[in-house]
Amino acid sequence: MPTSAPKTVVGRALGNGLHSDAHRGVGSALTDTPISTAPPSPQITGSSQPVTPGRIRATTLDIPGLTRSKVSPDGRIAQRDVGAKLVIVMVGLPARGKSYITKKLARYLNWLQHDTEIFNVGERRRIAAGKSPSPANLALSDKRPSAASVHSDLVDSVRRLSVSLGTMKSNSPSPDATSPLPPPVVPTAKILVNGQEPDPADQPVSPYHQSTVVPSVDAGPTLNGETIHEASPEPMDQSANFFDPQNQRAVKLREQVALDTLDELLDYILECGGSVGILDATNSTMERRKAIVDHIRARAGPELGILFLESSCVDQALLEANMRLKLSGPDYKGQDPVKALEDFRKRVALYEKSYVPLGEYEERNNMAYVQMIDVGRKIVSHQTNGFISSQVVYYLLNFNLSPRQIWITRHGESRDNPLGRIGGDSDLSENGRRYAKALSRFIDHQRHQWELYQRQKELLQNFPPRPGDSTPPNPYISNNRPRNFCVWSSMMQRSVQTVEYFNDEDYDVKQMKMLDELHAGAMEGMTYEEIRQQYPEEYAHRKRDKLFYRYPGPGGEGYLDIINRLRAVIIEVERMTDHVLLVSHRSVARVLLAYFRGLKRDEVADLDVPLGVLYMLEPKPYGVEFKAYRYNPDIDWFDYIPDFQLRQTSI
Repeated sequence: MPTSAPKTVVGRALGNGLHSDAHRGVGSALTDTPISTAPPSPQITGSSQPVTPGRIRATTLDIPGLTRSKVSPDGRIAQRDVGAKLVIVMVGLPARGKSYITKKLARYLNWLQHDTEIFNVGERRRIAAGKSPSPANLALSDKRPSAASVHSDLVDSVRRLSVSLGTMKSNSPSPDATSPLPPPVVPTAKILVNGQEPDPADQPVSPYHQSTVVPSVDAGPTLNGETIHEASPEPMDQSANFFDPQNQRAVKLREQVALDTLDELLDYILECGGSVGILDATNSTMERRKAIVDHIRARAGPELGILFLESSCVDQALLEANMRLKLSGPDYKGQDPVKALEDFRKRVALYEKSYVPLGEYEERNNMAYVQMIDVGRKIVSHQTNGFISSQVVYYLLNFNLSPRQIWITRHGESRDNPLGRIGGDSDLSENGRRYAKALSRFIDHQRHQWELYQRQKELLQNFPPRPGDSTPPNPYISNNRPRNFCVWSSMMQRSVQTVEYFNDEDYDVKQMKMLDELHAGAMEGMTYEEIRQQYPEEYAHRKRDKLFYRYPGPGGEGYLDIINRLRAVIIEVERMTDHVLLVSHRSVARVLLAYFRGLKRDEVADLDVPLGVLYMLEPKPYGVEFKAYRYNPDIDWFDYIPDFQLRQTSI
């Protein structure tokens, strides 16, 4: 009886022999490119032993902080409840916004405390082919193998693949099909995982690693201040020819990387406590998507949720903008933008020949999928069952690409602030009222400056592409009017009084209960020193784990409660196309900034958010632009803080 394949990346990459005809079946459909007419490449089978229990378990909502059970006291999805977990498989041609969608979606789900990671085939393909010197994007959570070991395994995998390629007989006269695969770039720098150097004792050692790649003596670029050596001075060309199905060396490399990426995702879900894994690749053919499902079922059994998420663009203005955005990406960075755009169009044309959108086949086979047309203009949902799947659809329904600014600040100084009292509902002090008046004047000024900048930007959007071009305004949003500006405050007096100087004719001023400060229960109105003296056990408990701590007594809340009541606010901010200023309190500002900045779980509750600082966030196609301004009482105005970074505090 044959044994199942090892689950480790090294085992998968190296345990199936050197020859190209060792296995057949799954890998040929797992390319991140059009279907090839060449003979099948080496196949690697996943473990066929399901990890789920024999019976189908009930799966309902799991919300950290709001639900609990014996197998999950903290409310997260229990390891045994595989049916409540989800694999999201992206589908779509290049330049359709897939990576933009995945990053926003992962940020949202992680903010809700559902452990989510993106597994990008393109990033691993660039590393494997020697295009990218940095494996930083492979950094994993503490529960997973170190980034160093994962990158080492990937290098070993591709190097062994090149052995079979070097001896492969090809029918093509092209030298690309017969020449050996150049080894990838191999970093010798120290790789940080979650900001710390991994312990070598914790890293699995590959018996093949030391003899796999011999670094050259020539120093390459630097990573974290240390030298990176290249195993070959000639990395594989990754122009449009790299994506031609006749290029057998590239086809085999992409197949190997795609399969390793999928198995790494399944390791995260099945063995490392992950809740959601997102496979970011084109997955543009029906054969490949079927192979993905078969591979997942072979390893995870019938319970694990699979959701296909397709992004397509039919609006030519939006598609052109997305293509221009690719010019500043890793494949074309530093190249002539006109030539780069021409090459990228050729690459897309190769995919289009074999592209099959989601639809009839998936519906006939009861496969869950969501189609996003023009990044949210139209949404089609089919069989999206499950709690997390429903949260994904709800979030996707509120996407938009409209340029706008999101401002966040705490209220002005209250009468209780100098005394160090938490909670309560005190009025603003005289200093707080000065801050409120300056805030209204400064936002007026910034609003006017932003409109001028947008007018200038729109005049250039039809010019030839330039390095660093970014997506222009959403074509479905009218740009003939100035952007509206919303001002939202909590319902507490110190916050309401901070926004009372905004003109109701020019601003949509609104109070929201969801923005109220965290309620300290029995400790409302006390200082931290008083809490330490009167409630020493509670004080110590909070200090150990502020994120999961909930104040005792009637109405007592914790940070997880804040996250859940802010969910509606976040969705509304994502949906709206207008500017917004959120005037709130320390705990709420921490949670809001954590979402927009994509902070880690352990950074949320200790974020330093002092009075008198105003934060500006502007959504961009590849992230969020972030600026900070500090109120200067000497000039009664705000000073821009260059290179501002959020930091931690002990309060």
